[in-house]
Amino acid sequence: MLTTFMKWIATAVLVSSLFPAVVLGYQPLGYQGVLQFLVAAGAVVVMFQAAAMSKYRWMLAFGAVACLFNPVVPVRFSAAPAIALNTIALLLFGFSLKLLKTPPRLSIASITDRMPGSESL
Repeated sequence: MLTTFMKWIATAVLVSSLFPAVVLGYQPLGYQGVLQFLVAAGAVVVMFQAAAMSKYRWMLAFGAVACLFNPVVPVRFSAAPAIALNTIALLLFGFSLKLLKTPPRLSIASITDRMPGSESL
């Protein structure tokens, strides 16, 4: 649930950063720190999800996104590479929403349960 929520937040932030850059032709500078923090946090969460699912290529891809959007030591790009990087990150988060789904957890076994191993809500 948290992973899906973070994926949607990162996707929304990336879309909101691409809209003025593509449509209006400029990048607003006021929220770059917030963009970097939210995208990096989302990438770290997805990276841990991919590691738990043994999807190491996804883990490396989101590790790279987390490094490039790092708010502590920011990496600065000019306008065209920044738009390309935001688009690639947006596509990664979009594909991860569809392709990286955590299987539901099984309920805890009980000594009084007649059907052990049934799925929890």
